[in-house]
Amino acid sequence: MARSLLLSVTLTVLFIGVVSARDWNILNQLKGTTTTTKTSETAAVSLKGPNLNGYCESWRVNVELNNIRNFLVVPQECVWFVQKYMTSSQYEEDVERAIDEAVLYLGKTCCEKKTCDGMDAWIFDIDDTLLSTIPYHKSNGCFGGEQLNQTKFEEWQKMGKAPALPNMVKLFHEIRERGFKIFLVSSRKEYLRSATVENLIEAGYHGWSNLLLRGEADEKKSVSQYKADLRSWLTSLGYRVWGVMGAQWNSFAGCPVPKRTFKLPNSIYYVA
Repeated sequence: MARSLLLSVTLTVLFIGVVSARDWNILNQLKGTTTTTKTSETAAVSLKGPNLNGYCESWRVNVELNNIRNFLVVPQECVWFVQKYMTSSQYEEDVERAIDEAVLYLGKTCCEKKTCDGMDAWIFDIDDTLLSTIPYHKSNGCFGGEQLNQTKFEEWQKMGKAPALPNMVKLFHEIRERGFKIFLVSSRKEYLRSATVENLIEAGYHGWSNLLLRGEADEKKSVSQYKADLRSWLTSLGYRVWGVMGAQWNSFAGCPVPKRTFKLPNSIYYVA
């Protein structure tokens, strides 16, 4: 009965337009009370318990499974939980497992440097795929607790200080050295091109075939449609897209469907 009530409350809140974690408070919804927002690790101790920890882990996993979609903020009680996960060794382990699977898959492809015809392609997203946004969230202290301030976020991107995700530089170059053409497809805006290129090179990436960013016309499309259209364009040129790797489901949505997708964990925000 309690679990059914919790699920009902959660689903109700999911469909309400919210912009801050303080407006999405699981405990308050259940108790019908109002409390002070607590998102720091110290304050969160009083909110944590076996059931709440279990709920937050379940919420995070269902975000990764794309069962929970279009959320604007992380539930208040789960902000600290998400922060703890995204800055933990477990997050790095999960990224490494995804990389291992990509390497195993590469061994089964027919593309080898000596036999490739130049039309075998691989697509990477950038943010939270090649470059980590964790430093931004650390400095702003929200980790999904408030709706992403796009202007502030782009100012941070323009600084070009994002570090590489663990082990991603090695995977990037292994794919390139096998003879694949690498295409970087990002929802970053075109005016960030110079900063993005410099940041990628500084982080250890080089040798990609094309960096595709959103122009003014692309901003009228959803991110999912924009990325699907670019895959369609690459396919029309004769490229065989063997794999796509990204931290948001918008990297894989729509047609044409790539031969294989690799989703990296990220439950801080959701971009459709």
